[in-house]
Parts: sequence; structure tokens; C-alpha cells
Amino acid sequence: MSKIDLKGAGFATTAIHAGHSRDPEYGALATPIFQTSTYCFDTVEEGGDVFAGKTSKYTYARTGNPTVRTFEKKIAILEGAEDAIATGSGMGAISSALIGLLKTGDHVVTADTLYGCTDVVMREILPSFGIETTMVDTSDIAKIEAAIKPNTKIIYFEAAANPTMRITDVAAIAELKKKHAGIKIVVDNTFTPPPILCPIQLGADIVVHSVTKYLNGHGDVIGGVVVGTTEDVSLIKSRAVGKMTGAHQSPFNAYLIIRGMKTLDLRVRKHCANAQAMAEFLEKQAYVSAVYYPGLKSNGKDHEVAMKQFKDGLCTGMVSFEFKEGYNGKGAFENAKKLVNSLTLPGIGVSLGDPDSLIQHPASMTHANVTPEGRKEAGITDGLIRFSVGLEDVEDLIKDFENAAKAL
Repeated sequence: MSKIDLKGAGFATTAIHAGHSRDPEYGALATPIFQTSTYCFDTVEEGGDVFAGKTSKYTYARTGNPTVRTFEKKIAILEGAEDAIATGSGMGAISSALIGLLKTGDHVVTADTLYGCTDVVMREILPSFGIETTMVDTSDIAKIEAAIKPNTKIIYFEAAANPTMRITDVAAIAELKKKHAGIKIVVDNTFTPPPILCPIQLGADIVVHSVTKYLNGHGDVIGGVVVGTTEDVSLIKSRAVGKMTGAHQSPFNAYLIIRGMKTLDLRVRKHCANAQAMAEFLEKQAYVSAVYYPGLKSNGKDHEVAMKQFKDGLCTGMVSFEFKEGYNGKGAFENAKKLVNSLTLPGIGVSLGDPDSLIQHPASMTHANVTPEGRKEAGITDGLIRFSVGLEDVEDLIKDFENAAKAL
């Protein structure tokens, strides 16, 4: 069989075939699982040459695995990057990227709204290592530029902020590199994976994903990945993943992720269509004071930026909305929890990107470890609800919300 040429191929074709080479020994269609911790050499001399860097070969699973490598090549191609390093979790990817690129005395400009664990890394852990952080609204380019210092090495943000859904203009931030040499743009693209957004194509240097979410897409894997240039990925792999964090990905998880990515195009489009319909429904409900979804014109600047940088009119499968304070004479905090507890189809859970819808109350769940002051600064109110819209029939989801509202 001839080798597949993916030049000019569509996204779905690339997601299925990129990075994959058919098993030369048995002809297996699916990527084999190389479930091994170590690799053997034919001779001591061969081993010596590999460890001396004279020849290339797998040595130990923490530093590389053929199954994992197939996934790394696939996501690098889909993101339009040179290389990728897979990790054992999304936080493994984020922490490894930061540890691999930063040192004591460096400075990071980051978003004031982040996933709860990333927020702790930025506010507490990096400063404890002597790495300064400044948190700003990254949807405001002027605020980002004002925060840049001579020792700034990274600008870090989420393409769509978790959980407020604020959209950051990747290309506009990348323009800042022309005036501030030496800064790298690192984007968490978990909420808006390809085919929605490819930040590197807009000028970002590094992309991180919690692969647990949309890339795998089936709620059965924990994983992460760092995507970027060969130089940056090699540094992160050798300094952080290979030594400091040891956050390598398992071959079995890589196999599941590869399998999941074959339907990435179909799944993401359905997630986005369902989320758009749910956002439009929620916007009409009396108990809702605001809906945060970039596909809605009512989201103003966030909608404008999304339509400019997201592909094919896709946005995300994530919808956040505010419960109206004082609805039925009750507080938003209690009403929000009541609504979530009354739903039957969405699971109450803190992950996202699964076929099953998931819903959660950030103030009492994912961002409970953020101080009340920090939540207020990030725009995470007591009545905010985050909804990962799944692949169910959207009419059934709407009916479930209508029934749950009767309990309020």
C-alpha cells in the first residue's frame, strides 16, 4: 500500500491518519500498544551509542514510547506545530511547560481568570520559586502590554477562559512579540481544540491541552500535551517531563486518545451545535441574568474575537451562565445549586468534553480553592454555573432544564 499524502487533506482526514504508520510486522490497522517500561539493545556498544546521542532509539518509557509518539505526531500536525510531548495529565503539561521554560527571577504575565489548579500555580507556587507573576484581563491588550517587564518571559492565558468564557485575541497578543523580544506566548487550548482554533497558526509559541477533555473525548483517560517548536518541546521534555515532573503519558492512555481523536471532527462540531442551541435557550430563561457563550451576539467583544479567530463558525461546547440574584426570593448561590441538583441528564462533575453532558457550580467546586477575593477578581460569582454540553439530543437537554426549573 502506498504512503498516505496528507498535503491539502481536510481536517477529519488528517485527524484520522496523521502520525499513524501501519504495523509493518502484522499489518494491524489500529496503533499497537507498546506496554513496556524499558527497551533492550542488541549489544552494549549499541546501548552506548544511543545514550551518547550518536544514534536514536527508545531507551526507557519515561522518555519515549512508540504508541505515545503516534499521538504526539498527530496533535502536532493538527495544531500546525513542529513537535509535541505528551504528559500524564493536563496539569502535567502546564507545569512542565512552565518549569521547562522559566527560572528564578523570570516574570510571567497571565490571565486573571484561569482553571482553579492553574490559578494556584500562578498565584502561589511559581512565586515560591522566585518567579514573579502578574495577573491581568488578557482580553485587554493594553493591560497585557502595561504588565510586561524586562524580565517577562511568558504570556500565558486560556483561549476561552475557564469558567467565564472570556475570549482572548491570540493574534493581537502575538503582535506584542514584535516590540518585546524574547517573550513566548503559551495558550491553553483545552476549551477550543482543533478544528475550532489553532493558536500557533495565529502566532502563539506553545499550546497546552488537557487531553482528558475534547481530544480524547470519552471520559476515560487522564492526559495532557505540550505542542510547539522542536527546540521548545525538546527543552520541556528533557528538563521537565523527563526529569523534574516525570509526568510521562502511559501507552494505554495514548492508545485510547488516538482512538478518540479519529472522531474529533464529528464530536467537536456536534458539541458546538448543541452548545449554541443551549446558550440560545438559556438566554431566554427568567432565572438567568447572563449567558457567556462566544457564539451569542450578546457577548459583544468576545463574540467578535471568536468570529474572527475561530474556524467554520465553531465556538466551543462550553456554556456558562449566571443565576439571577433574588429569583423567587432566593439567593443565586442556593438557587444555582438547586438547579444543578435537579437536572437528570447532565452529571454533576468537574471535567468536560465528554459525550455525556456535565455541569458544575464553580464557587463550591472547581474554584473553591480560590479565595473569595480571587473569585471576585476573576468574575466567578456565587451564581455562576458551568455547563459542558454533551452529544445528547439537544431537545432532551432543553426538556431536562425545563423540568429542573420547576423545582426552583
